[in-house]
Amino acid sequence: MNASRTSTGPAIEVAGLSKSYGELRAVREVSFEVGHGEVFCLLGPNGAGKTTTVEILEGYRERSGGEVRVLGMDPARGQRELHERVGIVLQSCGVQSELTVAELLEMYGRYYSRSRPAEELLELVELDAKRDVRASQLSGGQRRRLDLALGLVGDPDLVFLDEPTTGFDPAARRHAWETIRSLCSLGKTIFLTTHFMDEAQYLADRIAVMRAGEIIASGKPEEIGGRDLRPTEIRFALPAGMSASDLPDTGAQDVVVDGDLVLLRSSDGLRTTHAVTEWALAGGFELERFSVAQPSLEDIYLELTAEEAQ
Repeated sequence: MNASRTSTGPAIEVAGLSKSYGELRAVREVSFEVGHGEVFCLLGPNGAGKTTTVEILEGYRERSGGEVRVLGMDPARGQRELHERVGIVLQSCGVQSELTVAELLEMYGRYYSRSRPAEELLELVELDAKRDVRASQLSGGQRRRLDLALGLVGDPDLVFLDEPTTGFDPAARRHAWETIRSLCSLGKTIFLTTHFMDEAQYLADRIAVMRAGEIIASGKPEEIGGRDLRPTEIRFALPAGMSASDLPDTGAQDVVVDGDLVLLRSSDGLRTTHAVTEWALAGGFELERFSVAQPSLEDIYLELTAEEAQ
């Protein structure tokens, strides 16, 4: 990275950020930081205030209060240097659809004092074979990859990704994740918003959850909301002819039997799993639908945002 473009301190600093529309307080005293080279994901239901927060960071909306620094600069000042160093990939990007993929990348590249070669971007998003195809002829997934390439054309240090894989099929989503992850190896900082919990789980180094204009939880995906401290859940179907009374002492704190389905919740998942599998092996029977897991990120997210949904 060019030394003149290197910032000291966090890539994003937000302290006491507020935004009001008359009596409506859309964002309420929000504070967080995003480190350089980090993938930071902001989650929240519709109306939680995340879009307003992101638009303030991008410089599209003025704040009512608090302090914001993006790459060491105030986005409200609209500095050209900041625009040069930030890439933005919106949910829907309007481009000149009659131009080819290569023509678009070359045209947008001229807007920046430092741009990445079109051929390099085509390779990064795997649109090499579509370089001479008009944008109007691309599939939805290919168009989204073009959006990403256009967001990277100025070789930004920080990239805002808004719902980057909406409308993708599973294979295309996985491909997009690998492309986004590859940006980190180039030293980019990623600020991601998404409604897909598996996407947040796979991509994010840290997550913040917003509800009713406030950040109610933040941390690593595996830790947020105390996820790593939650009981392990072991599930299986009782073998034919057995009932709950036939279960061994597993050390589980909670045993739920619904028909032939068993759910064990244990703070010592290893011991409980061992007790169950040892019981099955000693008895010589199979445990169908056997699974061991902790609550998923989606489980935690729904729990954290449930109050707003009521």
